[in-house]
Amino acid sequence: MRDSELETLEARLGHRFASRQWLERALTHRSHSAEADAAQQDNERLEFLGDAVLTLLASEFLIDRFPDWTEGQLSKGRARLVNAASLAAAARRLELGRFLRLGRGEEKTGGREKPTLLADAFEALIAAVYLDAGLAAAAEVARRALFEPALHEQPELLSRSDDKSALQEWLQARGRAPAEYCVVAESGPDHCKTFTVEVRIEGESVAVARGGSKKEAELAAAQQALDRLLGSEERKP
Repeated sequence: MRDSELETLEARLGHRFASRQWLERALTHRSHSAEADAAQQDNERLEFLGDAVLTLLASEFLIDRFPDWTEGQLSKGRARLVNAASLAAAARRLELGRFLRLGRGEEKTGGREKPTLLADAFEALIAAVYLDAGLAAAAEVARRALFEPALHEQPELLSRSDDKSALQEWLQARGRAPAEYCVVAESGPDHCKTFTVEVRIEGESVAVARGGSKKEAELAAAQQALDRLLGSEERKP
C-alpha cells in the first residue's frame, strides 16, 4: 500500500502513526496473509485487543457523558455503542473498506463492504492506535470516529427511556405506525408463568421474546426490535 493512501487514512483518523507497521497490520485481513508472505501478520489479534480497548473506552465515555445513568443504563448503552452494526457504520464513515488488504477470493466476494469484516477492521484499527500511542490517543480516535457520530446520527442508540418508549420514539421520528405487542404463548403454572410476546410493526413480525410477566416479555421484545432496526439502518449505504 502506498504511503499516500496511509496518510489519507491517518488524516481521517486524526492520528499519525509513529510506527506504521501497526496501521498496515490492522488493515491486513487473514485472506491476504494466506496468499502472501507466510510471515506476514493479519489483524485478528489486533481485533481481539481492540474489542477490549473499545469496551473500556465506551464505558469511560458514557460515565463521563451521562453522570446520572444507572449501571443498567450504562451497560445497555455500551452494548449498543460498540455492537457490530455501530462499528461497521464507523468503518464506513472512514471509508475503511478501500484501504483493506484482502485476498483475491475475499475481494471477489465483496469483502470491502461486508459489515462483519468492516467491524473487525475497525476494532483492529483502535488496537493499532492504542499500541502505537497509548490509551489517550485511542480514546480520541474512538470518540471522533465512533462515539460522537453515533450520538449525533442515532440518538436512539443511547436512549434513557425504557425500550418500549425508545422504540416508539424511533418509529415516531420516522413517521411510522406504533408497534403492536401480542402475547403468542403462555406456559407454566399460574404462580410461575412464562409469557412469549411478539412485536409487530406495520403488520410485520420484528421480534419475539419471553419473560416472567407480560411487561417483562414486552420490554425484551422491544429491545430486540430496536436493536434490529438500529442495526438495519446503520447498514444502509
